[in-house]
Amino acid sequence: MSKRMVILGGGESGAGAALLAKQKGFDVFLSDAGSLKTVYKEDLNKYAIAFEEGGHTEEKILNADEIVKSPGIPEKNELVKKIRAKGIPVISEVELAYRYMGKSKMVAITGSNGKTTTTALTYHICKHAGLDVALVGNIGYSFA
Repeated sequence: MSKRMVILGGGESGAGAALLAKQKGFDVFLSDAGSLKTVYKEDLNKYAIAFEEGGHTEEKILNADEIVKSPGIPEKNELVKKIRAKGIPVISEVELAYRYMGKSKMVAITGSNGKTTTTALTYHICKHAGLDVALVGNIGYSFA
């Protein structure tokens, strides 16, 4: 029986995490309190990934083996408190993707100011140097 991976948040990173988890053999369920963009719903349907929007069904979330939580959902959220109380591991989309990145190299850019500019410049330099690179994270695509 496959492990159950619940994705909380259905934006770019949540949809990406759901697709990666499905590809890796997880039983995936995505839940978003808001509405999902049409393109994400189409992808989820295409790969037969169950999802809900407009609210969270606790029974479908609290039976997870692991949860990928959007960084936009605060720790003080009541559902997150229940997840933590049950001892369900909570990870980020970046952590999920990192598990499966293989031998690729990563340049991670953090800080308070200038991340987007520095990231775009680093990508530009690497791309023009002929490297096989991808731009992911807050700009570009989901890492997953």
